[in-house]
Amino acid sequence: MSISTEFLRHPLRTGAVAASSRWLAAEITGGLGLERAPVVAELGPGTGAFTGAILSRLAPGARLVAVEWNPRLAEGLRERHADDPVDVVRGRAEDLAEHLPGPVDVVVSGLPWAAMPEARQRRILDAVLDVLGPDGRFSTFAYAHAAWTGPARRFAALLAERFGTLERGRVVWPNLPPAFVHRASSPLTPGGSVRSGLFAAAAG
Repeated sequence: MSISTEFLRHPLRTGAVAASSRWLAAEITGGLGLERAPVVAELGPGTGAFTGAILSRLAPGARLVAVEWNPRLAEGLRERHADDPVDVVRGRAEDLAEHLPGPVDVVVSGLPWAAMPEARQRRILDAVLDVLGPDGRFSTFAYAHAAWTGPARRFAALLAERFGTLERGRVVWPNLPPAFVHRASSPLTPGGSVRSGLFAAAAG
């Protein structure tokens, strides 16, 4: 099942017409310390454009949990990576913590943020923060042509409210459409201090 087919079937829940390119996959997975991460989560893996790039960077014994809402895409991903260290879960990004055995070191997202209402953007970002520890890292992308739109600018502002360190990567021009990566680290509490994470707080 291709991204373009799913976009035609369900245009409101599929955020892209074409799968992300290998160039964007390399950009979104770089600089995150995936090589040292025991557990990684991926939101909205779709056809797995980023999944393979994540798996290629993981150390032996590390595990990836991929959360995908679309049942066809989730099943296709399970079949394609049946022999790889990845657990494909059909579920909502807002419920990320329910699908994890504990905290994760990195969250990589392929979700269509600019297509979401603000309330859902907030819920998912809060779910991401809840599973990250103080040294957690988050990576996602945005299309360059839509960066000026209200939803995209709002999403960038929400990131700034929740992370102490933000980096906007270069535009990946070979991608269709061209896109850039948001990298975020140092998760914050609403008061602006470093966040311990839901799992860490529960353990304490």
